[in-house]
Amino acid sequence: MTLEHFDVLIVGAGLSGIGAAYHLQSNCPGKTYAIMEGREASGGTWDLFRYPGIRSDSDMYTLGYSFKPWTEAKAIADGPAILKYVRETARDNGIERHIRYSHQVKSASWSTENAAWTVEAERGPSKEIVRVTCNFLFMCSGYYNYAEGYTPDFPGMERFKGRIAHPQKWTPDIDYKGKRVVVIGSGATAVTLVPEMAKDAAHVTMLQRSPTYVVSRPAEDGLANWLRRHLPAKLAYGITRWKNVLFGMYFFRLARKKPQQVKQFILNQVSEILGADYVAKHFTPTYNPWDQRLCLVPNGDLFDAIKDKRASVVTDHIETFTEKGILLKSGEELEADLIVTATGLNLQVLSDMKVVVDGKDVDLSKTLNYKGMMYSDIPNLASSFGYTNASWTLKCDLTCEYVCRLLNHMDKTGTRQATPHNTDPTVTEEPWLDFSSGYVQRSIDKFPKQGSKAPWKLYQNYALDIVSLKFGKVEDGAMEFSNPKPAELKKAS
Repeated sequence: MTLEHFDVLIVGAGLSGIGAAYHLQSNCPGKTYAIMEGREASGGTWDLFRYPGIRSDSDMYTLGYSFKPWTEAKAIADGPAILKYVRETARDNGIERHIRYSHQVKSASWSTENAAWTVEAERGPSKEIVRVTCNFLFMCSGYYNYAEGYTPDFPGMERFKGRIAHPQKWTPDIDYKGKRVVVIGSGATAVTLVPEMAKDAAHVTMLQRSPTYVVSRPAEDGLANWLRRHLPAKLAYGITRWKNVLFGMYFFRLARKKPQQVKQFILNQVSEILGADYVAKHFTPTYNPWDQRLCLVPNGDLFDAIKDKRASVVTDHIETFTEKGILLKSGEELEADLIVTATGLNLQVLSDMKVVVDGKDVDLSKTLNYKGMMYSDIPNLASSFGYTNASWTLKCDLTCEYVCRLLNHMDKTGTRQATPHNTDPTVTEEPWLDFSSGYVQRSIDKFPKQGSKAPWKLYQNYALDIVSLKFGKVEDGAMEFSNPKPAELKKAS
């Protein structure tokens, strides 16, 4: 039986996968492709998460695609607006017809002899096995488990008489109007939920073990909106994009070079609204800025909710859940009708897909990550993974362009296989991410390593990546092009 074959198979129809399809169509117009999406709808994160206030924690001038200007007034956009943007991109560029929904990819097996991956997926509720082959596999399925968020096993959870909800599993029947709500967590999800729920709840308490850096930023970018009124959309978007990229890079470098100065700047901003004592207790982390990702609140909405007494912050540890709420280590009990566990994500590598190369199972944690997208000794496989210190899509756009360069180079040289190999004995292994956040530390052992120098080093620097991925040589000594096309072999003989 002949399996259906594609030049490129993209896994995931979210922000990254739709972007990958656009770049492939534009830069490799002769290539056939399909997108396998595990869920029944496109949009990825922006379709999955339905909790109150869901929004980006990056501005849309950098989270948006390089090729499609963001034209709405709000720079910090809500989930439905981002979902509309992603689906519009798919519809306007003829990408929708390539998407195969309810196809959950489970394994991929590479054959050097055939220069192809055989990809196995489960289709629909019956989990019918579907197999296809492809020459290049492009994983755009994100980095966390869509099926289940992370909830610690808090003692006494079964005793609580109210409802417990995780933001990743939010449903429309969760009622918080006029109710007492406790949100456990202090990350991006928690600081989004608290001010939004505080509009209708009796009171919302954000319960955190330790503080996070929270930065206020205008929901609208005044300069961007002015430029859009006076310049062509693409030019205005490009200027704003670079303005925001450069500022983000400057702020990150400053945080690394002068952490105390940046720390004081952030704390002073919040102190002006909430007072120095409140900030000292609830908004002063023990770590330096950008050791973990900063939390962004548009127009200071979280601080306003606290100032207006509609919300509050408690910094303490959980002793146990009770019938009425949560008993803290300090002895205080927080009474609640609804408890929301905004306690994070479960990370996955390549959607936990089984990877086999020429009959041998691959342990991805034993591989080195090449240029933030490929894996040592694994041919013709790339993954789209964004920045931790900047917008996700900035790196994904560059990754897509680089994959297209690889594909075109293989066509030009008559080779069928591109495999990164580390042949430099001076390269030492380092953790894939240098981030102290709990969700990273819980899973970092499953992830590939990065190397101590290029092309195995993750610099988390957009300017350096432009130089490397857009203009650097694809034949860089680490990437091996091999496996000539049969026609080329015949010609040579």
